[in-house]
Formats: sequence, structure tokens, C-alpha cells
Amino acid sequence: MATVLDVFLWLIFPYICLTIFVLGHIVRYRYDKFGWTSRSSQMYEDSILRWANPMFHFGILAVFVGHVMGLGIPQSWTDAVGISHEAYHFMAISVGALAGVFTIVGLIGLLYRRRFTKLVLGATTKMDKLMYLMLGIVILSGLVNTGSGAVGDYNYREGVSVWFRSIFYFNPRPELMPDAPLSFQIHALAAIALFALWPFTRLVHAFTAPLGYFFRPYVLYRSRDAHEGSRARRRGWDKVDTIPRRR
Repeated sequence: MATVLDVFLWLIFPYICLTIFVLGHIVRYRYDKFGWTSRSSQMYEDSILRWANPMFHFGILAVFVGHVMGLGIPQSWTDAVGISHEAYHFMAISVGALAGVFTIVGLIGLLYRRRFTKLVLGATTKMDKLMYLMLGIVILSGLVNTGSGAVGDYNYREGVSVWFRSIFYFNPRPELMPDAPLSFQIHALAAIALFALWPFTRLVHAFTAPLGYFFRPYVLYRSRDAHEGSRARRRGWDKVDTIPRRR
């Protein structure tokens, strides 16, 4: 039976954070459209950013897809299509570990760059620091869960996943989470808290991914080189040197 603390942590707190997540994005988009950005710092340093940024983003995308499958798809569905628990478990552990390593290595690179590049550090806000702290807790606890899943016998698809879906069904089951290992509880609470912080950080740019880039028409660049083309230039169109000359 769930205690008062369990009810708050696994029922009230998630709904508070999700409400802040939704309303916070609406308010920020309405009143801070110019601040709806990733606040790029590429101009300050790009040698580390060139490899750390893709590693982090592709890794976190793979982690997100894995969570959608693990938390959103009931075990009965995968059993119905012939995917055994052992096969699913092996795939989740192997792919999840690889995605987690990519994500954490990319994050370490981004944090190193932000801490030891003076200009980037100067552009770092207090909210950025809090965001990175929460991201680190979520990712590290997730890796711990992946590692424990390889040796432990806790089936999160019958516990954490059911609790997670029950929130969106508006039929919450907070009594399921106290039985989960501590690392799963920390991971879930940190992720929920991160959702509450999301609208107030640079993470909002995740909802404005430039997908139209892949479908836009080609951009044509035409040279203005004076020697290009065979037709003579019209009189009066010669370039004028506007740079003052020293006498």
C-alpha cells in the first residue's frame, strides 16, 4: 500500500511537473519567441563541438526511441508478435548501453568545452548549469539501470512502465514505484524534474528542429566575379573603390 510520500512522489509530483512542462512552453513561446533558441556558442569554439555535439544528440535520440519502446509499448504487445522477453531484454541492454555511452561521452565533451573555454563559460547561465546537472543525473542513473538490467532480475516493464503509462491514462498507480530499485526511482524523479525545467532552458529548441531543411529547394549561389561570363559589362557599371586611400 502506497504511503503519503509515495502518493506525492509518484502521483502528485509528476502531474505538477507535466503541467509546468505544458504551460511553461505555451507561455514562453507567446512571450519569449526571440529567446526560443539553443543559444549556440559555435562562434566561440568548434573543435570540440564538432564531435561532441553530434555524439550527444544522436545518442540522446536513440535513448529517447528506446524509452518510447520500453515505457510506451506494453510487454503483452511484444509477446503477441513473438518477441520473447529474453530477446527484448538483450536488445534493450545492448542498444541502450551503446546509446548511453555515446550520450555520456558527448555530454562530457560539451561540459569540458563549456567549463574550460573562457568565452563559452562566460555565456553559461545559472539555468544552463542546473540543466546540465539534471541531464547528468538522468543519464548516469539510466546507465546504472541498463547495467543492473544485465545482472538483475527486476522487470521494469511490469513496474516502472506500467506506472508511467498509468499517469497518461489518468489512472495512476503510485503503489508500483516503491518496489522498484533505487536507481530506477532516482532516474524517474530526475527525469520528471527535468520536464519541469525544460520550458525555461535551451532545451526548448528540441521542438523547433529544422526538419524543413531536408525538404527545402536548392539554394543557388551565383558568383559576382568580374571575369565570369563572356558578355562585356555595360558602361557605368564598373566597380568603384570606396576605400579611402592614404595620401
